[in-house]
Amino acid sequence: MRCLKMFVAVILSAGGIVVAQEHGGSVLPPPARGPAPYRAPRTTPAHKTGSMRQQKVQERTYADQKGHPNAPHVDRGNKWVGHDTGRDDDRYRVQHPWEHGRFSGGFGPAHRWELTGGGPTRFRFNNWYWSVAPADFAFCSDWDWDADEVVIYPDPDHDGWYLAYNVRLGTYVHVMFMGPL
Repeated sequence: MRCLKMFVAVILSAGGIVVAQEHGGSVLPPPARGPAPYRAPRTTPAHKTGSMRQQKVQERTYADQKGHPNAPHVDRGNKWVGHDTGRDDDRYRVQHPWEHGRFSGGFGPAHRWELTGGGPTRFRFNNWYWSVAPADFAFCSDWDWDADEVVIYPDPDHDGWYLAYNVRLGTYVHVMFMGPL
């Protein structure tokens, strides 16, 4: 009888994992820490211009393996796929970094925040407002702005930006803190 109970428990657990995967859900815990600062390779061809680099960034695919999303995401082992353009990425350059203040509500997996409304241009959780970087709008089109949980990490490369990791999807976007209510 005990073996039967264990067998049923294993089947139910596996079924929950399959359901989460079918709906695009992440069964992995949020990353333990944010990405490390990007270190550019030392040998960069001198003939590449900034506009060529931006064109390459726009054409890129993020699905690094079969079954992975075509959006910036975190792989097992805390590898931040897509966070590799460094400080020179004009898409995340702002005139006045942290003009609305710095977020002090807590970073990392110990601080999960449930989204409570809005959309990419302005969303909220816990009476704090945020905005997704325009360059990342396409990467959050499947977020549930009224229920998804996010984890916030500092962005080591782009002053004024943070990274919001969607726990359900395993993807992340650059976000700016817009201040409290």
